[in-house]
Amino acid sequence: MKSPRPTIDDIARESGVSTGTVSRVLNGHSTVASRTRDRVQDVIARLGYVPDPAARHLSWRTGQTLGISFDRDDPVLHPYSVLFRRALEAHTAPQGVQLVDLRADLSRLTRLPSAVLVMHAMDGDPRLSFLRDAGVPAVLIGHQPDFFWVAPDDVGGAETATRQLTDAGHRQLAFLGAGSSQVAQDRERGAVAAAQEAGAQITTISSDFTVLGGYRALRQAWESGVRFTGLFAQSDESAAGAVAALQDLGLDVPGQVSVVGFDGLPELPINVRLTTVAQDIPRIASTALTLVQEAIAGLPPRGEFIEVELIRGATVAPFPGGKS
Repeated sequence: MKSPRPTIDDIARESGVSTGTVSRVLNGHSTVASRTRDRVQDVIARLGYVPDPAARHLSWRTGQTLGISFDRDDPVLHPYSVLFRRALEAHTAPQGVQLVDLRADLSRLTRLPSAVLVMHAMDGDPRLSFLRDAGVPAVLIGHQPDFFWVAPDDVGGAETATRQLTDAGHRQLAFLGAGSSQVAQDRERGAVAAAQEAGAQITTISSDFTVLGGYRALRQAWESGVRFTGLFAQSDESAAGAVAALQDLGLDVPGQVSVVGFDGLPELPINVRLTTVAQDIPRIASTALTLVQEAIAGLPPRGEFIEVELIRGATVAPFPGGKS
């Protein structure tokens, strides 16, 4: 009996890497470390793996369009959205692929794009069922079983951000965020887990992702008597608003309150360099495009978390007198 043909899953298992890493090696991406690339290629040669023709020639066809579906509450000109779109265009523009911004209600479209990137989808999101019924390949920026998806490691990044505060001795913490979005829930979960691990108290202050929202929420909480010496904000923008609110309240950042953000945005409206957990937006965009092509080719769905990186700024300082 003829032995079964090896698959990408077999290569990943033998190499000790993810299927996404194997896919990037097969497609010649430069984001894979040379040692890892060599190991994967050795396994490919040993097992005699031959890519499926549909997967081997993943490429855009002339005239294809890629929709970006924003959630109802997502501003298209949000700094993260702008950076993400630019990263996509760096890959799609040279190939003649048109990016189309879509709002949440896809059922009103008179013409559907070749594929859609779905931003901030949740369980039961009508966009997912609509695209599936319409036969339009979809990739989520977020995570969801049974779909193609890519997402930053929001939980792990939030844990890293919170540990910056607890390692500096802070034990009275606050999380500035919360909400129904997957991003907010994952980042809150990571923050709470890291605080509990360190034996710290953490209070959630409800806020959206914007500068103004962060300013208002932080100021209202402080004026109502909420106290903390370490703050983790669910976005850099809300962190910037929090820093401005603390300074307007006469508090020194980081002398009296340390602040950590999330996203790694290059420009913020504050006079101090923010400590933050940065997303690798170009890699998220390039991975999303690889997944789109796999979805168009009819390959099995898969997902991939993208690592995040702590960027140390000037908004975290040791708690005065040691641990609080």
